[in-house]
Amino acid sequence: MSDFKLTYASMFNAPEELHARFEASLDHVRATSLGKSHGMLIHNQDVFAARTYDNVSPINRNWLLGRLQSGTAEHVNLAVAAARAAFPAWGSTDWQARVRLVRRVADVLEERLYALGAATSLNTGKTRMESLGDVQEAAELMRAPCVWMERNNGYVLEQGHDPLPGFAVRNLSVMKPHGAWLVISPFNFPTSLTCVGVGAALVTGNTVITKPSVETSWIVRLLAECFRDAGLPDGVFNFVTGEDDEVGKLLVDHPGIDGVTFTGSYRVGMEIYRKFAMRDYPRPVVLELGGKNAAIVSRNADLEHAAIGIVRGAFGTAGQKCSCTSRVYAEGPVYHELLDRVTVLTNTLVVGDPTRREVYVGPMIREQPFRDFVSYCEELSGAGRILTGGHTLHDGEREHGFYCAPTVVADVPLAHPYWTKELFVPLVMIGQVESLPEAMTLTNDTVYGLTSGFYGSAGEARWYFDQVQVGTAYANRPQGATTGAWPGYQSFGGWKGSSGLSRGTGGPYYHLSYMREQSQTLVEQN
Repeated sequence: MSDFKLTYASMFNAPEELHARFEASLDHVRATSLGKSHGMLIHNQDVFAARTYDNVSPINRNWLLGRLQSGTAEHVNLAVAAARAAFPAWGSTDWQARVRLVRRVADVLEERLYALGAATSLNTGKTRMESLGDVQEAAELMRAPCVWMERNNGYVLEQGHDPLPGFAVRNLSVMKPHGAWLVISPFNFPTSLTCVGVGAALVTGNTVITKPSVETSWIVRLLAECFRDAGLPDGVFNFVTGEDDEVGKLLVDHPGIDGVTFTGSYRVGMEIYRKFAMRDYPRPVVLELGGKNAAIVSRNADLEHAAIGIVRGAFGTAGQKCSCTSRVYAEGPVYHELLDRVTVLTNTLVVGDPTRREVYVGPMIREQPFRDFVSYCEELSGAGRILTGGHTLHDGEREHGFYCAPTVVADVPLAHPYWTKELFVPLVMIGQVESLPEAMTLTNDTVYGLTSGFYGSAGEARWYFDQVQVGTAYANRPQGATTGAWPGYQSFGGWKGSSGLSRGTGGPYYHLSYMREQSQTLVEQN
């Protein structure tokens, strides 16, 4: 595999060795790792609570993956105290030493890539390639802020010297950390969307408490062991769990938290943002709050590439990702042909156990979105036409999971609320427009502004980039109409209600959100 680099764009043509190593690791994880109890990690020590909760696999809900701790206010206080106690030493550590340790974490992640990838697939219901990509991306997101710290000399910048006769004046701009930082990560990208906030926080000198989604606490516990085993000092990285939202709320409300990174729903993210605004002074909040991502298809588009990109973007991770392609606006002359091509491709997708190589669509993570899918399809069948899908699947290996058929819907009136509501299920709506300006107006007419895609001529693509109100924009990309950003290639972030900062993860500016500037002036008499 010396010439192969795994990214979300390249994962469709992986070498045989990758599949063989994944399958061997999957067998090993199943034979040795399932059903165990796992503590929280606070001050690099296992901490256990009075009660536990189960993580089961969405692939088959009879598969017990692990038992996690039901944390309480006591554990929240312990974790925050550990992070705050570790901050003075970690924050004053040379940035070069922090970079070395964070890179060591990334190396440990890569050493455990296949085991973590197998566990990710079992815990999230994502395919083998998506799961391996999640872990590899996590390693790259740890390394990205290291690169930018080095390129900018740790953000110590000498400024002008005051013209004062008889005095020598040295002025510095120095970027410094905030303190104890909270990272709350979602179920769908449990490793990468934990590491993106943790990596940036650690490199810039903050200490961390991380709290995973209840459904994917198991894989994040395995991830947490990589931080411990890489040699981070006690208290610098802490991992807490809870079986409901209570631990997360306690952490967000804790006066010892100096900054927070949250990836999740628009509603919860805005609640956190408002809470932090009501404190005694402003504290940083880094948010990624979903999207309602549109692809625009011009009459000049390569329809083969457009159809492939739409299907890949709509149905990867069973539609359960913030960047999924959920709506498409196609110009009239190509509308019907695009519908036909997308429908044919969608009908080729295999739905089932995502650890199997041929499967492209796995299960929903929990019952509620599964029920939502049924409700959406019922309503849309009356508003437009369901070209394929529109039903759930319960047969064979799909008997004990929440499986939905990938669904393509056409001819829904463009004023229907589902054109602007984030659905988070394997369903894409395709509508007909008269012109590209009409398509752009509809694309921008939403509170979200995460990703978007375009298919058309090069000149049209330049117009598209000028007009679209999103943080991550793609043109003529068959690998995914609105998906597939990778550290070092594309920064990933949103505008408007999709992000609190609009600085893309993995890019040159993201980690700056985890630091604050101090101006230092030293005056000495000549």
